[in-house]
Amino acid sequence: MRFAVVTILVGLGAGLSGLAVKAALVGIQTAAGPFDTLGHTPPWWRIVVLTIAGLIAAVGWWTLRRWGPAVVTVQNSVAGRKMPAVSTAVNAGLQILIVGLGASIGRELAPRELSAGVAGWLSDKAGVGARERSILVACGAGAGLAAVYNVPLGGAVFALEILLAQINLAAVIPAVATAGVAALLVDLVISPTPVYTIPHLNVTPDLTIGAVLLGPVIGVLASGFVRLVRMTERIRPRSWWILLLMPITFALVGAVSIPFPQILGNGQTLAQSTFNPLVPLGLFAVLAVVKTATTAATIGSGAAGGTLTPSLAIGASVGAALGGLWVAAAPHDSVAAFAFLGAAAFLGSSMRAPFTAIVLLIELTNQGAVLLLPTILCVAGSVAASHLLSRIRVAGVEK
Repeated sequence: MRFAVVTILVGLGAGLSGLAVKAALVGIQTAAGPFDTLGHTPPWWRIVVLTIAGLIAAVGWWTLRRWGPAVVTVQNSVAGRKMPAVSTAVNAGLQILIVGLGASIGRELAPRELSAGVAGWLSDKAGVGARERSILVACGAGAGLAAVYNVPLGGAVFALEILLAQINLAAVIPAVATAGVAALLVDLVISPTPVYTIPHLNVTPDLTIGAVLLGPVIGVLASGFVRLVRMTERIRPRSWWILLLMPITFALVGAVSIPFPQILGNGQTLAQSTFNPLVPLGLFAVLAVVKTATTAATIGSGAAGGTLTPSLAIGASVGAALGGLWVAAAPHDSVAAFAFLGAAAFLGSSMRAPFTAIVLLIELTNQGAVLLLPTILCVAGSVAASHLLSRIRVAGVEK
């Protein structure tokens, strides 16, 4: 009974965290300008605001990392460590600030950290066992994702597949319950709408063949993206250098956004543009490269944040670019369908979580079930190619 009560409270805490993140983002973007709405922000203003964001975030993270308690990741909290309340809140707040001001990084890590912190605190107060605490923290993080993106099933699967790596009733029930409660709480306050809108899609034999061919290509590219992100995480500044590097990097991202405004923010605008392509399809290949570079540079400058939505945007861009070539030969297929497939495949490979990727894309678009078969084939090929590359690299290192 105690575990059931704490489970509901974790879901409510995650929902409140999601609402807080949404409200903060709206306030910041309203004050600074609509960075993810193309054509509404003067080019020079993007550079100014991103530079200011870099300055504030650099001072904040330098101060936090020098004098504050060390930030504990969600994965470490699932393993048993406690997340310090102040450090967790400040770290999440800085992430929300820079994303709201246009930084090229994901916003999904902040609600996951806040919700996991709440889940850990509630678990400790209730005195649940170590195993139950681990489950609740993971479920809290998944529920935070569910709340901020209205993806209850995706949040539950995220907790099970990525954080817990287990599927049993002891984990499934709280995962589904917390994600459902969190999403419901947000829906009661904010009318639910899909994050991405896509046109009606049809499955053809040619599309299924294209999905099989696209998957391994996406897997190779996603593997390279993951390696790049890990490299930038290793080399990012851990001293006062962040005070110089982060503002300069953010200013450069602002400069790059002058010809490529789609790369700003967490990637939602870029991904949406692939589902309703109004620009030359070749440009999506360029945008994928630029978004990869700006996201890696942002992380390398010392910023914390997620890569889920940037990965989705990059995959959708690659899918749209390659799909444009395929559609030229098979006109009954659509570029939007290949963008969907590319997003799911890239996300599945970069997170090493195929089920989470498929469920997230279906919930984020609210229309993806029709593409289930080609999506499964594309994601399977992508994850297999990515896994094979990692095995080859490991074998090479061992030799």
